[in-house]
Amino acid sequence: MKTLIQLVSVLLIGSLASLALAQGDVDLENEENRFGYAIGVNVGQSIAAQGLLDNVAVEAFIAGMLDSISGDLKLGEAEVMTALQTFMQRQQQAAQDALADNLAASEAFLADNGTRDGVVTLDSGLQYEILESGPAGGASPAVTDSVLAHYHGTLSDGSVFDSSVDRGEPATFGLSQVIAGWTEALQLMKVGDKWRLFIPPGLAYGEASPTPAIPPNSALIFDVELLEIR
Repeated sequence: MKTLIQLVSVLLIGSLASLALAQGDVDLENEENRFGYAIGVNVGQSIAAQGLLDNVAVEAFIAGMLDSISGDLKLGEAEVMTALQTFMQRQQQAAQDALADNLAASEAFLADNGTRDGVVTLDSGLQYEILESGPAGGASPAVTDSVLAHYHGTLSDGSVFDSSVDRGEPATFGLSQVIAGWTEALQLMKVGDKWRLFIPPGLAYGEASPTPAIPPNSALIFDVELLEIR
């Protein structure tokens, strides 16, 4: 990482010593410019992916970076550290507030959903609604089994985050390899059943969302059709 920062510094000193060029003025046919631009894109994407600039003035960030390289800083070391600590504290507080807000919204949704006709709420908090029933006497999978299933996953607002139905190809997975809400529900289903599952955050991903498409502490809704036990 240190080497990359040093490399970026050299490139910035060489190409931006006379302050930044307008984006449209960069000659990307020039190999050195393309290299410098690519490094800038890489660093920028890394910073953006971490959300570090979501609440920061980009112009001020660039000015601070250039002043650091030139050695002409407008804030002392103690002031820089205080500003960074304040920023991180605000970011952490915002994240905690979002977790609490999402959990409250999920709990409110599930409480209301549980009052609808046809919705069954289990002791774990898992809710389900039977959409279609398979043939009488069909088998149910055990926790040690794998199954073939079609599914369509959404958030409580209807946003789709994953769907084997949309991909046109059912998925195979072990009951012990999925979220707790799925593991519990599938053991109650029979081959041919199609249920709509309403899964509390604690039986889904909780605070540790695997994808930005699923905010932390989200209640998840899945339409699941059990096709085979394998």
